[in-house]
Amino acid sequence: MQDKRVEKRRHARVPVLNNLVEPVNLTYTTAEGKEQNVLAILADLSVSGMRLISFLEAPFSNNISITMDLPALGKFDFKGKTSWVKQKNSVFTLGIEFSEVSPAAVAKISAMAEDFADCDTRILLKLPEVCVSTCKAAELCNKLQKDITLFKS
Repeated sequence: MQDKRVEKRRHARVPVLNNLVEPVNLTYTTAEGKEQNVLAILADLSVSGMRLISFLEAPFSNNISITMDLPALGKFDFKGKTSWVKQKNSVFTLGIEFSEVSPAAVAKISAMAEDFADCDTRILLKLPEVCVSTCKAAELCNKLQKDITLFKS
């Protein structure tokens, strides 16, 4: 049986790996106009959005402010809205669509996603050298093929 799901994403995503638990602070305004904060964990990231995991009830909001500091990205502030929320027991997974992203963040995230996808292609093609020293996603990668000697200073 074929999977008939259609990919809706406009941009490649970078899984946040490397045993990195990156907390993301979401600040949103409730329907009553009160500002609330929720701490979540970043699961993946693209120039158009991110997937987060939270153990607190996640907001459905059209006005979310996000601050994050990733090793490969640096500190950035984003604005966005909740696209979807899924709950399984006491764990919430949510998709955030960005509405405001700085050009610097777009460039860095795009480069990371492109390098991560190029690596996947080299793995699929069974090329002898998968990892490259110029990889922008190296700090977030924990693929078995990663050559850590390329990234030691």
